[in-house]
Amino acid sequence: MAGTAQERSYWRWSKADFFPEPSFKDWSSYCSALSHTLPRLRNRLLHRSTYSDELHSLRLHSEHDMRRCLTWWDLSWLGFGSVVGSGIFVLTGQEARLHAGPSIPLSYAIAGLSALLSSFCYAEFAVHLPSAGGSFSYLRVELGDFAAFIAAANILLEAFVGAAGLARSWTSYFATLLNRSPDSLRIHVPSFADGYNLLDPLAVVILIFCSTIAMLGTNATSRLNYLTSIIGFAVIAFIMSAGFAHAHSSYLSPFTPFGLSGVFQAAAVVYWSYTGFDMVATMAEETKTPSKDIPLGLLISMSSITILYCLMSLALVMMQRYTELDVNASYAVAFSSIGWNWANT
Repeated sequence: MAGTAQERSYWRWSKADFFPEPSFKDWSSYCSALSHTLPRLRNRLLHRSTYSDELHSLRLHSEHDMRRCLTWWDLSWLGFGSVVGSGIFVLTGQEARLHAGPSIPLSYAIAGLSALLSSFCYAEFAVHLPSAGGSFSYLRVELGDFAAFIAAANILLEAFVGAAGLARSWTSYFATLLNRSPDSLRIHVPSFADGYNLLDPLAVVILIFCSTIAMLGTNATSRLNYLTSIIGFAVIAFIMSAGFAHAHSSYLSPFTPFGLSGVFQAAAVVYWSYTGFDMVATMAEETKTPSKDIPLGLLISMSSITILYCLMSLALVMMQRYTELDVNASYAVAFSSIGWNWANT
């Protein structure tokens, strides 16, 4: 059986691959399966998986084992690449102007501490159950299928929202690069409700491209992540250097113009900038030593990201007064305010 599984191609397009259940064999089988819907639903709600099922049975059923090729160093960069994205570039200006003011670094510190504690929970999942399912597999064992599928729906929603926000931020910054307004490359649809009336075809192209790279495999994705993370780190270093070189301490007063409630309100929003760290836990099945590499990778990546976020946000509010920040492309507009129009590129 193992030999047969190895001979079968991963890329298959037959009906049996998409509808493996016997109930899809023909209409008679389908109608018979419908008559057992309620008992099967009850079983699904009450069923709990086992460690043996998650670690052995399901892997055999998948036919293709994942190669353990990642170390804590790889996971640290994967965590960095998964988390650092549109949040810091888009939400910083928005929350600094609307809720936190110059105290936005404090909001990032609070959100970062919360994210770090959450990442420890995901590390525990991965250590106890080192499978590709991550928290989904852990919940299937501990709380049952119903709780696991609810959690999986939330994880997918997080991934969709995070990817959409990141892709849309690319459009905003690319438009700024062309010296145009952030929404100039989007298609305005008057018949849609406000907030949903700007279609973004460039964001769709970006998502398709990134998804294609991810489909090439873990090694290819990891190499690309190294490259993009290094570029991203260089951009962050440049922003901090430029920001602190043109810093005005007077811009930090008043430090909490909206009070502590504004700081915590901004922290709740900028927490979205930390989403993605849970993806590291799903790499457990491809990690050489999950019990050591995953906690270490999460700790290093989340700690460094929190420090960078705090410094970047501080550089922004010291480079331009918070009342003048642009909520869509805050860093690009801030560079223009100090006469560095070339830095928009």
